[in-house]
Amino acid sequence: MLSNRSGGPLAESLSRDSEGLCNHTAAWDWLHTMQPGYMSIICAAGVVGNAFVLLVFCHRRRRCHHRRTAADVYLGNLAAADLLMVSCLPFWVATVSGGFHWRFGETMCQLVNVVIGMNYYCSVLFLTLVSADRYVALTRPLASAGGRRVAWAHGLCLGVWAAGVLLSLPALLFRTVGFFPDLGVDACFMAYPHAGWRMRYNLTVNLVGFLIPVPVVSFCTYHICRVLRESSALGGRRGTTTAAAAVVVVERKAAYLVLVVLATFVLCWLPYQVLIFLDSLDYYQVISGCAWGNALDIGVQLATYLGYSNSSLNPFLYVIVGKHFRQQAREVCRQMLCRRKWRQTAYHHNLSSAQTTAPRCDRTHEHSFVKGN
Repeated sequence: MLSNRSGGPLAESLSRDSEGLCNHTAAWDWLHTMQPGYMSIICAAGVVGNAFVLLVFCHRRRRCHHRRTAADVYLGNLAAADLLMVSCLPFWVATVSGGFHWRFGETMCQLVNVVIGMNYYCSVLFLTLVSADRYVALTRPLASAGGRRVAWAHGLCLGVWAAGVLLSLPALLFRTVGFFPDLGVDACFMAYPHAGWRMRYNLTVNLVGFLIPVPVVSFCTYHICRVLRESSALGGRRGTTTAAAAVVVVERKAAYLVLVVLATFVLCWLPYQVLIFLDSLDYYQVISGCAWGNALDIGVQLATYLGYSNSSLNPFLYVIVGKHFRQQAREVCRQMLCRRKWRQTAYHHNLSSAQTTAPRCDRTHEHSFVKGN
């Protein structure tokens, strides 16, 4: 999983117990008991929700190719990243349920955790691009044409995916499957060559996942809100054309959806960022102790799963907040139902045709037989 303190949901209990530093606590038993059910809910909701989001975006691309925006491209790639991540959770559900025994081989141990690690980096970068795109669209509407922004969006998304792979390479290099005699299982864990890699991981998560994108997102969000307030005041004045007022309403709704998605992401992942920073303090022994170590390790696990839940929440945010998305979703559902009804009607029509045609063939055959006699 994303946490590096123990190489995944195996948690620090493996390393600390093997070193004889801390006793096993009841909190770990509770955590290991709730993990499979919680991950299963995230997986089911995330797969269904994000698959439906991608279906809606593909429908919009096919029907309204000239009306696609850069934000559509970014949010579509965000849904793809979330779908990939939640699709990997069943491997850990089976592993935790089986007492952390990894049955899928070392290659899958590496690939599954590379994909899970990619999700965080790709998500925060895609959301940063979305906020920057809304900033450009609202504050500099004539700076670049919409079609040009869409073309740039595809290239930037490729760059984000490449960056996600590079930032997740430690999982590919250091993930391995090893036997833990105390548990009697072959576990998938992160085997860093030395402790310094733990700090490299923490620094990367805090920098790439928080310290760099948050100022950019905050700057864009501030100016988006300022422009929306000015546009709202302008739209309420007399003499404003209906078309201009409609544009203001559309842009306000689009920006509102982006802001809600950003706020939800921050709420889900901020506890993990704080705990990773505290883990760095623990590494330098600024704060230390067995009780503190156990609390920190359990906190990192809980914060990690809270962050994973963000991948299953985004589709519901699109439905709740995004009015245009709801319209597109209803159209997709309507087409799917119409197609299903058409298939059922065609099936019954063919069936009734076959039933009415068969007796005629029998009567014709019977008539010819009599006539032949």
